[in-house]
Amino acid sequence: MEIDVLTLFPRIFEGPLEESILKRAQESGRAQIRVHNLRDYTHDKHRVVDDRPYGGGPGMLMKPEPIFEAVEKLQRPDSCVVLMTPQGTPFTQACAQEFAQKPHLIIICGHYEGVDERVREALVHEEISIGDYVLTNGALAAAVVVDAVVRLLPGVLGHEDSAADDSFASGLIEGPQYTRPPEFRGMGVPEVLLSGDHGAVAKWRAEQSWSRTKQRRPDLLK
Repeated sequence: MEIDVLTLFPRIFEGPLEESILKRAQESGRAQIRVHNLRDYTHDKHRVVDDRPYGGGPGMLMKPEPIFEAVEKLQRPDSCVVLMTPQGTPFTQACAQEFAQKPHLIIICGHYEGVDERVREALVHEEISIGDYVLTNGALAAAVVVDAVVRLLPGVLGHEDSAADDSFASGLIEGPQYTRPPEFRGMGVPEVLLSGDHGAVAKWRAEQSWSRTKQRRPDLLK
């Protein structure tokens, strides 16, 4: 999979892309992630990427020219162009799974008061939000999306069933998990997990997952 990220703050990605799963995915060739500075697609002396909105109002808008030039240079027939914006569709595990099937993502990171509407109209296939709150810019949100998508690529995680067992993969959140030691500070591991009965363990985990979802995220059960 290939991912191109368009942002005004490429250094925000230096940490996430150089650690853990994302680093290994790139080293193995399973993911190619490139971060582009939108100012590199300007042609004026001051590398201007924003301007005042028509009609007045506070803040500045990202100009269409650098974004159009960048997307048109990178885009291919199989590209999916994603805009990170608080106005977008909430990002979910199902959305991450859908994006993981795409051969090429171009992710536009919004900033200031957003982007010129013509970017949405002419270039964008999907508008995505990671939550009902506003960040300083879309680069942090894009890093979240990249991580959630790349970890779903075949061979990226250490165990092929790891992603299948994640919270939200089945529509529910994951139940409690335990590891050694079997007793710690007076707190024990449920006996069923020590029983070796795989059927009983699977049943217990399913019940715990449903119970925890009902308690913490009843909206998912609807």
